[in-house]
Amino acid sequence: MQATTSSADSNVASRIAARVRRIKPSPSTSAADRANELRRQGKSIVNLVVGEPDFDTPAHIRQAAAAAIERGATRYTLMAGTVELREAIVAKLQRENGLSYAMNEIIATSGAKSAIYNAFAITLEPGDEVIIPAPYWVSYPDMVLACEGTPVTVACPEANGFKLTPAQLEAAITPRTRWLLINSPSNPTGASYTAAEYRALAEVLGRHPQVMVMTDEIYEHIRFDSEPLPHILAVAPSLRDRTLIVNGVSKTYAMTGWRIGYAAGPVDLIKALDTLLSQSTGNCCSVSQAAAAAALNGDQSFVAESVAVYRQRRDRTLALVNDIPGLSCATPPGAFYLYINCGGLIGKSTPQGKRLQEDGDVVMYLLESEGVAVVAGTAYGLSPYFRLSIATSLETLEEGCRRIARAVAALR
Repeated sequence: MQATTSSADSNVASRIAARVRRIKPSPSTSAADRANELRRQGKSIVNLVVGEPDFDTPAHIRQAAAAAIERGATRYTLMAGTVELREAIVAKLQRENGLSYAMNEIIATSGAKSAIYNAFAITLEPGDEVIIPAPYWVSYPDMVLACEGTPVTVACPEANGFKLTPAQLEAAITPRTRWLLINSPSNPTGASYTAAEYRALAEVLGRHPQVMVMTDEIYEHIRFDSEPLPHILAVAPSLRDRTLIVNGVSKTYAMTGWRIGYAAGPVDLIKALDTLLSQSTGNCCSVSQAAAAAALNGDQSFVAESVAVYRQRRDRTLALVNDIPGLSCATPPGAFYLYINCGGLIGKSTPQGKRLQEDGDVVMYLLESEGVAVVAGTAYGLSPYFRLSIATSLETLEEGCRRIARAVAALR
C-alpha cells in the first residue's frame, strides 16, 4: 500500500512543470493565511502582515465605477486598455514625472504584478539574469524563476540605506544580465533613491547597454518627506529606450481589489505585452478601468490625507518599536512598512527553552506566544529582520507593539 501511495504522489508531482515547481507560494500570503487560521481557532491575533490600505476607495472613484456600469461600459475593451485610461496615464506621467509617452507606449494590466511578471515572460530566455536588490518584494525572484530566468539578488545593508550602490551594480552585471529591477519607495524598507543615486547607477548602466531597467513605482506617492520623488528617466533620459515603468492605482488610491496596473515603455515591449496578454488574461476589467481613470484624473486630496495618517502611524509605531530592547528600526522615508532589525533577539531563548536562531524563529515566537503576525526578513532576502505593516489602525498597531514588548520581555 505504501509503495502505491508513493508512486501516485510521484505521478502527481510529475504533472507540474519544472518552472512552477521551482517557485514557492508568497511568504506574505502564507503568513496571512497562518494568522487567519489561528484566528479561526479562537486565538486573538493582531495581523500586521497585509500590505494594503485600510481605507475605503474614495467616493468619486466608486461613483465613476457605478456610472460606467449604468452606461453599459461592461464589455471587452482594447487589449491595451481604454482610450480614457491610457490618456489618463499619459497625462499623469507628464504632470507628475515630467515624462512624455504616446498612447502606443502604454498598456493597462490586471495589477502591477501582472505587468512585472509578463515583462519577464516576454524578455527572458532560460538562464537570463535579473538583478534584484535585497531586501526585495517577495514575489520578484519567483517571478523570474517562473519565466526560466535567474534572479541575482544583491544584499543592500541597512548601513547603505537598503539601497544598491554603483559598485554593487557593476559587480553584479554579467553578459547574461537582462534587467535591473528597482523598487522605490521600496517594499519592505521604504528606501527611496535620490537623484544623485539614480545618476550614479545610470553611469554604470551606460557601460552596459544590454541591461534593461524596470522600475516598480507602486508606492510612488506614499512618501513622508517634503522632497519630490525623482524619476530615474528625468535624471537619466538616455535610459528611456530600455526602461519599463510599472505602476498602478492600488496603493495610492486604496484600490487593491480593483486590480489595475500599467506599464509604460518602448513600443516593442508594449506590443509584446499586448500580444502575450491577449492570449492569456485578455483586457482588464472595464469597470475598474473607468475607476482608475477617475482616480488619475480626479481630486487628489485623498492622497495627501492618507499619507498624513500613515505618517502618524509610522512615527508612533517607530517610537514604540525602538523602545523595545533587542529591536531597532530605521525611519522609512516611504511605503507603509517598518523593516525591524531583530538581531538583538537572536540567541535568546523562549520561556519554553527554544533558542531563537534566526528571524523566522522570532516571527514564529511572536505569533505563537502573543498572537502578533509579521513576516520574517528571510522572505525579503535580508536577515535578521521582520516586516510590520502600518496599513492598519493606530489602536491595532499600539496593541501589536504592546504584545511584542511583552513577548521580548519574556525571553532570557
